[in-house]
Amino acid sequence: MKTRLLIPALCLVVVLGTLPVRAGEGHDHGDAPPAAAGNGPKRQPDGSVFLPKPAQRQIGVRTLAVVPGKLPRAMELNGKVVMDPNAGGKVQAIVAGRVTPGPRGLPLPGQTVRKGEVLAYVTPEIGGQGRSLAESRLRRLRELSDTVPRKVIEEAEAAVANEQLRAPVSGVVASANVVSGQVVEARETLFEIVDPQRLLIEALLFDPALAGDIAGATITVGEQQVPLRLLGVARSLRDQALPVSFSGQGAALAGLALGQPLKVFVHSRRTVQGMAIPAAALMKSPVNQDIVWVKTAPERFVPRVVTAEPLDGGNVVVTAGLQPGDRVAVRAAALINQIR
Repeated sequence: MKTRLLIPALCLVVVLGTLPVRAGEGHDHGDAPPAAAGNGPKRQPDGSVFLPKPAQRQIGVRTLAVVPGKLPRAMELNGKVVMDPNAGGKVQAIVAGRVTPGPRGLPLPGQTVRKGEVLAYVTPEIGGQGRSLAESRLRRLRELSDTVPRKVIEEAEAAVANEQLRAPVSGVVASANVVSGQVVEARETLFEIVDPQRLLIEALLFDPALAGDIAGATITVGEQQVPLRLLGVARSLRDQALPVSFSGQGAALAGLALGQPLKVFVHSRRTVQGMAIPAAALMKSPVNQDIVWVKTAPERFVPRVVTAEPLDGGNVVVTAGLQPGDRVAVRAAALINQIR
């Protein structure tokens, strides 16, 4: 009797064991495929980048269709800001003596002064080698007192006590190297005065053969490209290079400081066939190659290896690697380059 009851029970267990087993909702641990990845930015196996439209708007992607043309060949030189000798000057002590402030006190760097303004006085030592030129002039005038007006002698007497240091030009005090009561030597530079609107740019050219091929130049001040005009090329070497002088105009030059180093992009009269793009669009690949990101589809960017030359500091010339009409990412290219 017990055997007859066990046989149907065993058959039921075998049938149930062969049926598919399904877990309850929320308890699935089986072989179901993983959830699909989100539609975020990601690097594709072929090296391109998938960048959805919302992400492009979020990081501010901008593209530019490149256009071929003939552009001036440029070279990058090291330069610095120098004083215009016709719009600046140095104030030096003629003789040794003690410095006392002028009518407005000793000028400070950045202070505006007028041409002929008394900046300071130098009281020379009396006797010996410290005798000033003004004292010698006073002695000669006193010897000619019968023929020289009394007014001239009085002015010479006043100059003996305090030799006046006057501003040679109108402008801004670039440097001040003196304090009240300081003892200075003859020919020591105490002040430098410049006109901020008339500064010069000096670059060093190491290839004298290119001296006659310079058409112009540009510098970058902040985000602004300032064109420069060639003034001349020196005929005497300095540090194995020829100094080249440029002048510029514009309010941007007022933000430069005397002696400030700059990168000067010199344009030659020769041209090169290529496409101009902003320098910010030029990136480096993992193997240190120059690349740009080209938009080939609404949400796809492809890296292109290019050959580029400098143009004007803010732009470069691509001579190989792009086709006319390619849309290059010129803004947020660095962010696209970081997507993995």
